[in-house]
Amino acid sequence: MKSLTLTTLTALTTTLVPTLAQNAGLNLPSGPELKAGSDVIVQVTRPNSLTGSTELAVAIGLQSCPNSECIEADETLGTVLYHGAFNPVYHEYYLPPYENFTVSVPEGVSKGKAVVGVAHVALVGASNWPFLEVLNKTVTIV
Repeated sequence: MKSLTLTTLTALTTTLVPTLAQNAGLNLPSGPELKAGSDVIVQVTRPNSLTGSTELAVAIGLQSCPNSECIEADETLGTVLYHGAFNPVYHEYYLPPYENFTVSVPEGVSKGKAVVGVAHVALVGASNWPFLEVLNKTVTIV
């Protein structure tokens, strides 16, 4: 029984730790209120990791859901505001590498609750294992 537990723990550690080390982060420096028709900065962070990786891309979307529950961001990004390369770099020594994306909030988007979603894609490790994650932040359109 103990060897099975140790084997399971070893398998989980060697599988999950490299995966978790690849995780990106999503910040909205201007806060959780976005004005329809304005530009907003979406900051995507990518901490360093001991496991090598190659960044491929991000897609940033906005899903308006003022009168209902929002659909999970891993099911839909809503209106895509950006899709393309992702090249995080250090800016301040005390923050992880990041890239800022200036996107335009559509003029006609409904006021109220919305979700900013980010799909992040990378290749991980020597075998170039494909990695996809979806991040989200709930915001209010004003």
